[in-house]
Amino acid sequence: MDWDEMDLLFCNVVDNLLLTDLPPIEIVFLHSSQIFAMVLQYKSTAVDPPAHLIRGVNSHENDVLIEKMTPIDVWFHVENMSSAHVYLKLRDDETLDDIPKPLLEDACQLVKANSIQGCKLPEVKVIYTMWSNLKKLPGMKPGEVAFHHPNIVRKVVVKKEKAIVNRLLKTEESVEYDYEWYKGSWEHQQFFKQKAEQKLQLEKKKEEERKRREANELKCYSSLMKTENMTANTDYSGYDSDTFM
Repeated sequence: MDWDEMDLLFCNVVDNLLLTDLPPIEIVFLHSSQIFAMVLQYKSTAVDPPAHLIRGVNSHENDVLIEKMTPIDVWFHVENMSSAHVYLKLRDDETLDDIPKPLLEDACQLVKANSIQGCKLPEVKVIYTMWSNLKKLPGMKPGEVAFHHPNIVRKVVVKKEKAIVNRLLKTEESVEYDYEWYKGSWEHQQFFKQKAEQKLQLEKKKEEERKRREANELKCYSSLMKTENMTANTDYSGYDSDTFM
């Protein structure tokens, strides 16, 4: 068995494996280094099914969020003002372009309402980007953040909408957010997804090799069957007319 076949066998094993299917020792490992924190969670009914928005309760919690979130989380903040850090978790195959406008509006209204300066203004500019674009620089205060690529940070003008804020505030609840579990879960899902993709690529490669082999065999067979490559039993043109005893 070659390495490709061994890899295909492994892919077949993990293809349908879920996080909940991991043996107990793995689950214990995921939960052994839990970092719980209290965050505020909001339910956005602007979309169906509803989406959840979370924010840290203070600047220190915001630093933990900056460190512990996952690449599918979107970060929101009021530009050039102190405000809450709000996060929206996307699906694995979604991008910033896939965020529905009503949901984007909810997230922006939430950060505006939780800005001491911004909540008093008729409109503010809200910036948002993927969590992976955030970074902390030496000497930064709790809650302060910089960007790996400032040019990809998006900006939107947000006007005060009390109805949206009131709707979100009615769903506010304080929850324990297990950063390590969420990150571990996401990493495991990425592992299985990568293995599934490798399996598809391996199968595609094998299928291409099979078709190429069949094409070569057909080409060789066609060449043999050509009239000029065939010799009839009555064709003695290549022999002398002498009689052999």
